[in-house]
Amino acid sequence: MKREDILRRVGHMSQVAEVRKISFGEGRAAGMKGWQVKNGPLEFTVMEDKCLDLAQVSYKGVQMNFLSKPGLQGRNHYDTNGGEAQRSIMGGMMFTCGLENICAPYESDKAYPMHGRIRTTPAEHVGAKAQWKEDAYEMSIHGEMREAELFGENLLLKREITTDYPGKQIFVEDTIENQGFREEPVMLLYHFNVGYPLLDEGARIILPTKKVMPRDEAAAPYVKQYDRMEAPKDNEPEYVFLHELAADEEGNTFAAVINEKRGLGIRLEFNQRELPYFMEWKSLASGDYVVGLEPANSSVYGRAYHEEKGDLHKIQPFATEKKQLTITILEGEELQETVKMAEKLVK
Repeated sequence: MKREDILRRVGHMSQVAEVRKISFGEGRAAGMKGWQVKNGPLEFTVMEDKCLDLAQVSYKGVQMNFLSKPGLQGRNHYDTNGGEAQRSIMGGMMFTCGLENICAPYESDKAYPMHGRIRTTPAEHVGAKAQWKEDAYEMSIHGEMREAELFGENLLLKREITTDYPGKQIFVEDTIENQGFREEPVMLLYHFNVGYPLLDEGARIILPTKKVMPRDEAAAPYVKQYDRMEAPKDNEPEYVFLHELAADEEGNTFAAVINEKRGLGIRLEFNQRELPYFMEWKSLASGDYVVGLEPANSSVYGRAYHEEKGDLHKIQPFATEKKQLTITILEGEELQETVKMAEKLVK
């Protein structure tokens, strides 16, 4: 539809598309601020107090994301205390890991908590816009998160999240800037978490993978099943797989989950030159039923691994790095088109 055709049919654009500031009123989420975005049948929540990460995402009433047992909550005293972070990792559609550490807790010159500190950092200089750009009604949220320490690092993450009505995509653009006067390590992982009811028995994980490796002995027997979801199993351990993904000439690649019974799926697109590592987190455990798609600039083995190898990614003083992610809702024929995309890249 053209802009004029849409405006003929609505009194106020919030009938079909809006970005609205919200706050939570009870439990561990009490006082937490966010933004609720409606783009026709696509709805999602952006958490202002947690790195402008994406919490809940639904399409036509079908939930797409995983939400862990601790549920929605703000920053807590145990967030940055080693493995205690598992008590506050709420999952959601996407949470950002870094910027000094990803994956397991690590201690050397100082303590580096599980998945880092940025995921619970509240945003500053936050704002939202809704405006027509030709025949698209663009809604965007922007803000910045700072990871800094007295006599230590001064890293700034600027984020903008955009979606266009009518459409089925969410665009995430990040800029990381070193505002300090020394070279700094930067580790970054986007923890993209797909859950029930989109994720269910028979759902498929679509990856243009050239090589897949288990992280450990627990995952090793299940390498051949990395691409299909089984029914939940009580007390089943998690499996983590490391993938070498194919990409096009510009480095573009993707990961997706599709549910052919529901006729729905979700795809995450990113650039391998920006995020050269990719991990898959597959948990069949009852109550922890999730598939995580994880593009990163560092390995799942974490900071200790890269320090030992001597290849810890670093950013120079006042340098910037950009990362872009595109989330696309899939339905109907788009599911098989995504399967063919993976096959084409691998060839």
